Amino acid sequence: MRGFQLAASGERLSVLCLGAHSDDIEIGVGGTLLSLVQKGVILHVHWCVLSGSEDREREARDSAADFLGGVATARIEVTKFQDGFFPEQGARIKSWFEELKRRVDPDLIFTHRSDDAHQDHREVSRLAWNSFRDHLILEYEIPKWDGDMGRPNFYVPISAVTLQRKIDLLLSNFGSQRSKQWFDAETFSGLARLRGLECRAPERYAEAFFARKLALG
Repeated sequence: MRGFQLAASGERLSVLCLGAHSDDIEIGVGGTLLSLVQKGVILHVHWCVLSGSEDREREARDSAADFLGGVATARIEVTKFQDGFFPEQGARIKSWFEELKRRVDPDLIFTHRSDDAHQDHREVSRLAWNSFRDHLILEYEIPKWDGDMGRPNFYVPISAVTLQRKIDLLLSNFGSQRSKQWFDAETFSGLARLRGLECRAPERYAEAFFARKLALG
C-alpha cells in the first residue's frame, strides 16, 4: 500500500497527545511515536492524561518519560478529572480544553475515537474536535471487552523491534493494569499484526487510526 509520511527525518513535528487514562496514549499511539523518533523526526510533544490517582499519575509520568526519551521537547501534564465520570464533568473538562488551546498549537493531535465504547474516551474525543477546529486530528483505538473495534482508514507501519519496545514499556510501567484479563503482550501484538495485515506493512505490524477529516496542501 502506498502512502505518505507524517514527517521525514530532520523535519519538525509538534504533537498533542490526549488520553483519558494513564495508559491510553501508550496503547493507542506509542509505537507511532517511537517510530518517528527512530526515523529522526524532531518531535515536540505535549502529553496530556486527564485522570490520575496518586499511583496512576506516577505510572503515567514514568511511562510518558520512557516513551518520549528521544524527543526534542516533552511536556507531560496529568489532571485530576474523575475516572469514569467524564460526561458528568463536561463543563469543567471543556474549560480545561479551552485553556489548553491557548497554550498549545500543534501540527497533529492524537486522541480517542469519537465512537469508542468508553464514555471517558468519547468525551475527550468530542471536546478535542470541539476545541481544536483547525488541526489535523487522528483518533487512535483501545482494545477492550466491549468489542468496539472499528474499520480504521489511516495506518502507520511499525517495525517488530518498535512493537516489542512498546509492549515492554507497557508491561513494565503499568503494574496496576497487569491483573486485567486483556492487558498482555498477546493483545497488543495481535492487534498490531491485524492492522499490519490490513495495510501490508513491510514488517507485518502497524498502528491504525481514524482520520475523520484530512486536508492536503
